Amino acid sequence: MAVTLADVAARAGVSAATVSRVLSGNYPVAGATRSRVLRAVEELEYVVNGPASSLAAATSDLVGVLVNDIADPFFGIIASAVQSEMEPEKGGGKLAVVCNTGGSPERELTYLTLLQRQRAAAVVLTGSAVEDPAHTEALATRLRRLAAAGTRVVLCGRPPLPEADGDGGRDGQRGAADGGAPLTVAFDNRGGARRLTGHLLALGHRRIGYVAGPAERTTTRHRLEGHRAALADHDRALLAEAERLTVHGAYDRSSGYDGTLELLRREPGLTAVLAANDTVALGVCAALREAGLSIPGDVSVAGFDDLPFSADASPALTTVRIPLHGAGARAGRLALGRDSAPPGGVATVRTELMVRASTAAPRSG
Repeated sequence: MAVTLADVAARAGVSAATVSRVLSGNYPVAGATRSRVLRAVEELEYVVNGPASSLAAATSDLVGVLVNDIADPFFGIIASAVQSEMEPEKGGGKLAVVCNTGGSPERELTYLTLLQRQRAAAVVLTGSAVEDPAHTEALATRLRRLAAAGTRVVLCGRPPLPEADGDGGRDGQRGAADGGAPLTVAFDNRGGARRLTGHLLALGHRRIGYVAGPAERTTTRHRLEGHRAALADHDRALLAEAERLTVHGAYDRSSGYDGTLELLRREPGLTAVLAANDTVALGVCAALREAGLSIPGDVSVAGFDDLPFSADASPALTTVRIPLHGAGARAGRLALGRDSAPPGGVATVRTELMVRASTAAPRSG
């Protein structure tokens, strides 16, 4: 039996009128009351006006773009590219709204619920996903609700949800808009990291530190897997030191700085440092210079993503290029239904190794 407004009211301990006020957002409601109502909505998986929402979603002008941090150029480039596809002259004619989650899984879920209530025509989720079974299930639930209401869902820069291996989307034709799995524009993080570590190994580096991203993020795991696969390809004995020479932090400059100081404490003879991304690499370089070490004379440094400042850093940063603008634009077109679904519902964006001046062979002796 479908969950009703009265069911939500009973669960939250309020009147049906109060539930209606919270969901409409047109009347002031006390914060604690609002929280109880929203929690009841989530627990009961209540869908607002199912048939009416589905009908309205088909003609909605709203497209939600969820990002972890809009101040991070990685997300800014993707969001800008998605938004550019919404312009009327490109056949979009939609309003793109950027939702900044701050990396919070809870805020991600809240935005998805709000976008459903606004009957969004499409939703694009960008960046890595949190590897937590409870969050993954909650996320899948919200995406199913969006799909049931006629909203197209596209994942950009994150892997498909586990349920994507089921029937939904396997034929490359069904997407979130017709009840299947979300369409995905995934990045080849493993392959890029493997090539980047292979580049350092080919130069002669063996004592390689890694300042990785948050341990619970998919992007972090995939890049670490690529790094360690390259070590194993070269010499499995190098894997014994890989854990000791890996530190985790946020995807920001300060994590690169702090992580590098920790790596130097663990291994003073470090000859190279891989950074979780280009922003982290800036912090790595700052810490090395403060320690009196030159780049790449004493220690080589490499990043990931090839953000706009990478080529202008001093020295220019060796990194892995992800065509972020192109990926975001494709996600935008998929969200609007202007591009056909990729085979299996997943399009993998290839990466490219960009060798610049921040890496060189280690000094002998």
